[in-house]
Formats: sequence, C-alpha cells, structure tokens
Amino acid sequence: MAQISPKLLIPESFQVSRDDITGQLGLIWELIKTPLIVPLLNLGVYVCLAMSLMLFMERVYMGIVIILVKLFWKKPQKRYKYEPIQDDEELGSSNFPVVLVQIPMFNEKEVYKISIGAACGLSWPADRLVIQVLDDSTDPAIKLLVEQECQRWASKGINVTYQIRENRTGYKAGALKEGLKRSYVKHCEYVAIIDADFRPDPDFLRRSIPFLVHNPDIALVQARWRFVNADECLLTRMQEMSLDYHFTVEQEVGSATHAFFGFNGTAGIWRIAAINEAGGWKDRTTVEDMDLAVRASLRGWKFVYLGDLQVKSELPSTFKAFRFQQHRWSCGPANLFRKMAWEIIQNKKVKFWKKVYVIYSFFFVRKIIAHMVTFSFYCVVLPLTILVPEVKVPIWGAVYIPSVITILNSVGTPRSIHLLFYWILFENVMSLHRTKATLIGLLEAGRANEWVVTEKLGDAVKKAAEAAKSKPNAKGLRRFRFKITDRLNTLELGFAAFLFLCGCYDFVHGKNNYFVYLFLQTITFFITGIGYVGTII
Repeated sequence: MAQISPKLLIPESFQVSRDDITGQLGLIWELIKTPLIVPLLNLGVYVCLAMSLMLFMERVYMGIVIILVKLFWKKPQKRYKYEPIQDDEELGSSNFPVVLVQIPMFNEKEVYKISIGAACGLSWPADRLVIQVLDDSTDPAIKLLVEQECQRWASKGINVTYQIRENRTGYKAGALKEGLKRSYVKHCEYVAIIDADFRPDPDFLRRSIPFLVHNPDIALVQARWRFVNADECLLTRMQEMSLDYHFTVEQEVGSATHAFFGFNGTAGIWRIAAINEAGGWKDRTTVEDMDLAVRASLRGWKFVYLGDLQVKSELPSTFKAFRFQQHRWSCGPANLFRKMAWEIIQNKKVKFWKKVYVIYSFFFVRKIIAHMVTFSFYCVVLPLTILVPEVKVPIWGAVYIPSVITILNSVGTPRSIHLLFYWILFENVMSLHRTKATLIGLLEAGRANEWVVTEKLGDAVKKAAEAAKSKPNAKGLRRFRFKITDRLNTLELGFAAFLFLCGCYDFVHGKNNYFVYLFLQTITFFITGIGYVGTII
C-alpha cells in the first residue's frame, strides 16, 4: 500500500519547508487559533467583563453609601451610648476598667522603644493598666534590649511585664493567645493590641474604651492608621493611596451599615469576653485578626470603627518587605474564605443580608475578585486580544468601567491625585502577586501558611539619609553595586517582556492604540523588576 504523505493532511496554502521553523510555528498557530485559542480567549474576556462589573457595582455601592454616611449618618458617639470616663477624687481610679495592652514583637530592634514608650505614656490610671510585651525574638541581643526597656519603664511605676515563649508556635496569634492565659489577665476586661511600630496618642484609651463600657454588645473598637513615613518614597505613597481607601471607605461603610469589618490586627481594643466566646485566637491562617473578627461577628457581636481616632504607624519602605506583606494579606483572606464560607452560610445568629455582605462583598469581591480581575484582564487577556484580532473587547469594559473604579478608589487620598496614573500601573503589577497569593490561599497550596514578619525601620532611614548627606563617601556606591543582583525580580521582568512584545505588535498591526497603555505598563513592570519602585520622591 502506498504511503500517504503528511502533506495531504494540510492545505496546500499552509505547506512550508520543514527547515522553516518560523513557518512551522505559524502553521501550528493558524491550525489551533480558530478552533481553540479564539473560543478560550472569548471565554476569558466574558469572565473578566463579568468580574469587572461585579467590582464596578461594589465600588459604586460603597461610594453611594459613604456619601450617605458622611451626609446623614450620625457619628459613632451618637449612634451608640457614649460618655467619657471621668476622674473622680472620691472613687479614685475604681471607675476605670482594667485594660490589658498587648505588644507582640519579633526582632524589632529599630522600633521596640516606639510602641513600649507609647503604651507606657497612655493617659490611663497606672493601677488600671497592664502592659504586656510579648517578645518572640530569636536574636538574644534584641531580646535583652527589649527586656531592659521594660525594666526601665517598670522602675518608673508602670505595670509592664516582659513575656517570652519557648517557641513561635502560631506566630502572632500564638503569642496573643499565650498572653491571655496569664493569671493576672482575669482581672482585665479589655485588651488593646498595638504592633511594634504603632504609637497611639495618650488619649487613645480614653476615646475608645467608653464605647465598650456603655455598649455591652460591642466587641471591638478599631482606630484608623496614620502613616508617619508616607512621604519617604514613591512606594510608600502608593501604599498610602491603597490603604486610605480601605480606611476611609471600606471600614467606614462596614461599621455604619452592618457593624462589621475585618479587624486590622492592631490599633484596636477588644472585649476579652468576646474573644473567649468566639473561640480565642487561632493560627489556622495568616490573618488571625480577620479570623477572630468573622467568628465574633457570627456570634452577634458588633464592631465600631473610629475614623477620627488615628494611630501613627509605619509602611514597608522596601519592595521585598512589601511583597511579603501583600502575600500574607492576600493569601490569608482567601484561605479563611475557604475554611469559613459554609460556616457563615449555616449560621443562624446573623441576619441574611449580613451574611450576603460578608460572603459576597467582604470576601468574594474585595478579597478574591478585585485581585484576579486586575491581573487577568489588564495583564493577560487584554494584551492577548491584540495578538488575536478576532477577539474583541468592548470599549466600556476596557476603558470606561476601569476609569470609574479608579476614580472611586482614589477618593481616600486626594493629596496624591497627581500620582493616580502611576498608582494604577503599580497596582496592576502588584495584582500579579496578589492573584498568585489568592490562588495559593484558595487551594491551600505550599505557601498558604507562610509568615514573614514585615521589616520595620523606624527612624533608621531618616538617620541613614542624614548621615549620607553629612558624610558622603564611596560606601554607598559599593552597597548599591552589591545589592543590584538582589533587587532583580524575574517574574516582573518576564511580564515586562511579554507586554512589550504585545505593545510592539499593536503598534505595528493594531487599531485600538493599546500600545500606549502596554508600553507604560511595561515600564512599571520593568522598574519593579529591577527593584527601583522605592525611588525617593
């Protein structure tokens, strides 16, 4: 039987020389594009448009509610019973409840004095205040410094105790849980949690504790974070823009409408009875603060957010530290959603609309959809449609909806409006890591329980900058050269190359002028890829 030539299976117009590798690849592309690539890419466009609409409606809803809250809602002091706790000469300090202040630490050499000093400076009767420094440090020298600082304040009459553990089991959640087991804690009604880089003002407790004292159904009072190093560099300004929306809109709306929001892990005061009723601290995810908040909410407890009560804190000023933080903040909520979704649905103590808010708005849209649509649509699907002109993206999905979402996201930081466009590009880059972390959390994959403590620099950056100005020398140059290889981020550089190629193709063959966006996004991926996102501004 005559042997059938393979060429008979391929249309003559597609036949090319076997030595022509480019032609062979083009042939394969043409063969699979219509039956496989186009349908898959169309599906990707439809899914991304659906997610964009979900995020768009969520942002519009939040925008409408926050306007109503600002115009018509009563302040927390009027929505709840509120009466300042007064000093009484006859009663002494007995009308003040006993408050525990917990300060978890881990090798916090640069900032340990900040939080300990701020806690010891709180204007609360000394005999009604217990300060607990929970030190999980692994560096003996740092542990000694922290212990000496505690002893220094104790010698001044402050009730501050230094606590250590044999191991770091449970990380921060384990330290907080272990601290609550101490015998003297049974006399405390409330616990304020202050991370090592946070510095509350002296009136912090006097402005927050009355909500808990006069409203027995309130479990948590959360203060707003204010960033002392927001102007340090471009990276910190970008973080400020993202977090200001969270505090100005998301926390405010959750507090005003459902008396629920995610505890931010610090700068908050809990009713200890609520913690115990909710099952205490758990280390099953890397967001032990959000875990406790959801469990307490499912038992009927209410939360209050005080936007005018601000606590100074520090933002990560290195891209490496910021990436680790964002991994934890993205992976943890997704993993918690996986673990608690069914429990929330089955709960009978919470109203139906609060369940919808927690499952759909709080978790699904904000913690999952928001990350995935940003990366998949603007960094993958949209660039690929340039290579496959048969697939169309409607202008409302590619331009109008993203523009509205961006404008709504920017309301929290009006002073940085001139950085808005770069902030969009930077958020698209970070969505790559957030999407990866979200998928790891949902699938409970390898890094689901990774906990890397965010590096805090305190005043070290300011001191280093002042020293560099006063004594310029060659050391800075040698340090720069040494670190340049450590700065490289291959994932960002890979996407920079991909987007650059798509942009070049659109510049030559495209009709939508997407190359303008793609080239700008390429530059942003490249800047982060070589580790220079923290350029001083």
